[in-house]
Amino acid sequence: MATYNKRGYKQPKPKDEAVENQVEVDELDNIQEEDSATAGVFNTLDENANKLEDWVAKNQKYIFGVVGVIAVAAVSYLLYNKFVVEPKEDQAANEMFQAQQFFQQAVDAQTANDSLYNLALKGGEGKLGFVGIAEQFSGTKAANLAHYYAGMSYLNTGKFKEAVQQLEQFSSDDMFLKAISTGAIGDAFAELGQKEDALSYYQKAAEVNANDFTTPRYLNKAGQLALEMGKKAEALKFFTEIKEKYETSQEAQNIDAMIAMVE
Repeated sequence: MATYNKRGYKQPKPKDEAVENQVEVDELDNIQEEDSATAGVFNTLDENANKLEDWVAKNQKYIFGVVGVIAVAAVSYLLYNKFVVEPKEDQAANEMFQAQQFFQQAVDAQTANDSLYNLALKGGEGKLGFVGIAEQFSGTKAANLAHYYAGMSYLNTGKFKEAVQQLEQFSSDDMFLKAISTGAIGDAFAELGQKEDALSYYQKAAEVNANDFTTPRYLNKAGQLALEMGKKAEALKFFTEIKEKYETSQEAQNIDAMIAMVE
């Protein structure tokens, strides 16, 4: 009996068994290679872990010693702060309260009162003055602040070298207070006739913290001193900066006259 193919029908070609078998073999080889690579990674990790364990075992005394030193240092630091630094800070602050009272009374006085400034410096009422606090409580915040007060007290009593010595030991993150103390060093140098140093410190004080109070104040002092020193170009620069940037400041009220003087 005859058979007929339907129109459009094509008999599928027989699969090439050799090719199919080769593909399967290749896939199997790839899997085996991946497994082998993975196994190699884990073997390497195991080897490293074993080496680390061996090293720890051999050096455990050293390791425990280092850990012990760190622990002792940390505990010592905490204890030092708790039982040495904090009580020292409290004692220094307690000592300084009276000296601050003397200083404020001297500042508030209508006329210069050297006796009050001297009490602030040397102490009174059974308490240390700023100089004693700075020496006996060195390293505390109170001692640092005592340098500032001592410097300002010396400045107001005409002891300008001592003022510089104290103020140069003062440091502060408060930009306003830093500007004031830097400018005060400039004042002391100006009084000592060290004009170049004074001019340098006035410039530093003006640059510490740009604001409408301290900046024009020290720019004006720098300008006045530069003019006195015959440095008209520098004086003009300082006065012009006041006019352009700080026109609402007190120093700007007669700045046009100062500029006309040096042009």
